[in-house]
Amino acid sequence: MMEIRQARSDADLEAWRHVRIAVLPNERCAPVDELRRTATPETLYVLAIADGESVGSGFAGRSDLGGGALAPRVLPDARRRGVGTELLHVLVAHLEGIGYDIAGSGVEDEGSLAFAQRFGFQETGRQVEQVRTIGGEEPSPRVPDGVEIVSLAARPDLFRRTYDELALQAFEDMPTPVTISITPEIWEREWLSWPEGSFVALAGSELVGCAGLIRDEDTPDRAENSLTAVRRDWRGRGLARALKETTIAWASANGLTEVYTWTQTGNENMRAVNDRLGYVTRDVSIMVRAPLPLL
Repeated sequence: MMEIRQARSDADLEAWRHVRIAVLPNERCAPVDELRRTATPETLYVLAIADGESVGSGFAGRSDLGGGALAPRVLPDARRRGVGTELLHVLVAHLEGIGYDIAGSGVEDEGSLAFAQRFGFQETGRQVEQVRTIGGEEPSPRVPDGVEIVSLAARPDLFRRTYDELALQAFEDMPTPVTISITPEIWEREWLSWPEGSFVALAGSELVGCAGLIRDEDTPDRAENSLTAVRRDWRGRGLARALKETTIAWASANGLTEVYTWTQTGNENMRAVNDRLGYVTRDVSIMVRAPLPLL
């Protein structure tokens, strides 16, 4: 007997996190307090329970790429028993109930892609995960002439400017099927959540680039790269590399052993920067979208 129930209590949300971490062990998972803090009235977290044990979880809510987002996940030992299908139906019903007519998700392998395609989802692009081991002495960043790189912990007054002058432009240029859309509050709360490990490049008073790290509370010796962005008229001068080198040097000095990042297919320039800095490809996520209601 299986039950799909909303994850409301801290214990339920911890069980939700357990499933996600088991399915995606190489990715950061937000802690319970962050799940609560970032939830909106549109957000739904659910658990699939079989024989008293959590065997699957699901998320549904707003997508940064427009429409709704959903993510059914099932523990490997519980797959091919209909758990994913039940979760999908619950999540889709929630999105339809709040007025969405399209849904997007990410799948991690060809089997999951085939599952999604049975319900009308089509691939819209892929994201490549690159990972870099941190250890030993890191090279000093080669900063272009006339540029100063400082941490946002030292310049908190620049938080909003990074959104207005860098992030919005970078989102427009990303090879995504729809331009990423987030609020300034989400940008500061989720993308610049670790000011000490986040950096901006200044040319005099002009803000010309940013890069940073996102803390992983479950695995404190690793971090995810946040957005690396360079103002259009400053691209091609080595600034992206200098910013990435700054985050690597900071990670090394602060005891991290691994950083990882995601880039879209079509963003070969940034992937080449990462390659030159010693990142290697570890995983690929397949992005899919489908109109609602599903087939």
